[in-house]
Amino acid sequence: MNVGFVGLGDMGQVIVPRLLEAGHAVTGWNRTEPKARPLVEQGMAWAESPRELAARSEAVFSIVTDADAVQAVALGEQGVIAGLSPDGVYLDMSTIDPEVSRQVAREFAARGLTMLDAPLSGSPITVRQGTASTMVGGDRAAFDRVEPLLRDIGSKVSYIGESGLAVQMKVAINLSLIVQMVAFCESVALAEKGGVDREVAVDSMLKSVVASPVMGYRGPFILEHNMPDKPLADVTLQQKDMILALEVARRQGSPAPLAAVANELLNACRGRGIDHRDFVTVFDVYHLLSGMS
Repeated sequence: MNVGFVGLGDMGQVIVPRLLEAGHAVTGWNRTEPKARPLVEQGMAWAESPRELAARSEAVFSIVTDADAVQAVALGEQGVIAGLSPDGVYLDMSTIDPEVSRQVAREFAARGLTMLDAPLSGSPITVRQGTASTMVGGDRAAFDRVEPLLRDIGSKVSYIGESGLAVQMKVAINLSLIVQMVAFCESVALAEKGGVDREVAVDSMLKSVVASPVMGYRGPFILEHNMPDKPLADVTLQQKDMILALEVARRQGSPAPLAAVANELLNACRGRGIDHRDFVTVFDVYHLLSGMS
């Protein structure tokens, strides 16, 4: 297919090569052009605007930072909406408020166009492995058309339901992911304070019934000198998602006490000036509060 991709940050840098390797012709756009250069060298074409990109494409993806960025690249004179053909499909993979996603979808529908919310659950590691999960909300017939394309990105593809429900599910998953890793940090700190070597504690957790995929590739980050220079997701990014989850929970009247506590630990990381690290640096806060630092 002729595929457009808007947003060439950390996730775009690993998704686009998978699309190219699968044989698709990919055209990309990013707010800052230098991020596109490594992908252009791999065979991606460049467009001067989301509108131009959409005009060349049968399916257009976007994965950008927040709701404002989605609205900027999707709507307006130079947005995807201005270039997409009636038989094209726009898929937004960003993690944003479900209500904003539905609003953008309504704008597309008003012009006889199709938008799907298609957030991706995973990290650059799982995308490279081909095991990332994509969830899709919106028109079922459009989903059926693009499902093979989505499977070229990752092997796990699920149709969730009507517009906005996929991003609703992604918000819920991110809540669980963050809480789970905060609990992991708390558990290892408890074990270490009691005399268990940290490396032994991490290894035991990863071999236990509580182990999970995210714990498997992120847990070892808390070992000495093992924190990556380039985080998979830093504290600031994960707190953005947690605050979104708390706002959705507030609006729905859904209690989320564990999310609220986890958010306070992320606040503590910011207070310590370590918010540029991968968010499992929460362990350093527990280490300090336990009197081990």
